Amino acid sequence: MTTSTTWGTLLGTLLLLSAVLLAVSCNSCQSSKSTVPLEPYTQRSPVFDADSAYGHVETQVAFGPRVPGTAAHNACGDWLVAKLTGYGAQVQEQRAEVTHYDGQNLSIRNIIAAFFPDKEKRVLLFAHWDSRPFADEETDPQKRQQPIAGADDGASGVGVLLEIARHLQMQPTEVGVDIVFFDLEDWGPPAYSDDWVEGDWWCVGSRYWSEQPHVEGYRAAYGILLDMVGAAGATFPKEGYSTQYASNVVEKVWATATKLGYRNYFIPKQGGYITDDHLPVNQHHRAPSINVINLKSDTRTGFGVHWHTRNDDMRNIDRASLKATGQTVMEVIYSE
Repeated sequence: MTTSTTWGTLLGTLLLLSAVLLAVSCNSCQSSKSTVPLEPYTQRSPVFDADSAYGHVETQVAFGPRVPGTAAHNACGDWLVAKLTGYGAQVQEQRAEVTHYDGQNLSIRNIIAAFFPDKEKRVLLFAHWDSRPFADEETDPQKRQQPIAGADDGASGVGVLLEIARHLQMQPTEVGVDIVFFDLEDWGPPAYSDDWVEGDWWCVGSRYWSEQPHVEGYRAAYGILLDMVGAAGATFPKEGYSTQYASNVVEKVWATATKLGYRNYFIPKQGGYITDDHLPVNQHHRAPSINVINLKSDTRTGFGVHWHTRNDDMRNIDRASLKATGQTVMEVIYSE
């Protein structure tokens, strides 16, 4: 009686233990399946040097406001041509005279750099290099007539593209790359003016190039515009015209940024429609193009608080924002 009871108890214990182990094993398998980490992303592009890009921005600002027709504008343009030529690009300049909204005759100087011009498939990267002739968003009326330094609004995008150009010389891409610095983007009528003149007075340089490109019949697979990409805490929602004309390019760039860990910059939300250099490029079918631009939902203008003010200087430029922008764009083109 005692022996039989002992064996029965032992057998019951073994069966219970087996059931528990089986349950634990199955639960562990299920837990393991649900927490398998994604395969790490392997970066294809060279490491973007944010210090170098910052230096390119700083050099532009040191010339002074790059207002068309000024000595600072001429000197900076010569420097840009020399830098791009030094990086091994075939450089062309597109010059023209236009009559602006106020009757002034202004000169356009578009600077175009072709990397690997023999390659049929091409990607267009662009930014504007001029700076605004008046700080019309200043609250002080006396400051509104003064030009801005344009560290973020203009120089930041150019600085990033110059750093990309440096890498293109050292490590070629499978596609041809055209870098264009457009002039006369930022001389639209001032916000304080009561005289409105009908016409397209913004993005004059890019509109001229779009109508009369440097290569007859020019077409690129896609284009990426960088505008105001240097401020601390920059956020790049999906700009309206970008998704209208080039939604697939938007998705490619934003997905790449997420893989690289820059989702807090390239935020997955829709932004407003911004008249910028990508608009004429799209309208004239030179390349389905997107705009990477810092947009804000908590400011009066929808841009950074320094926009079109005397405060748009080097104090606003953040290496982390330059890095996020530049590394993402480089990864896109080196992944082709």
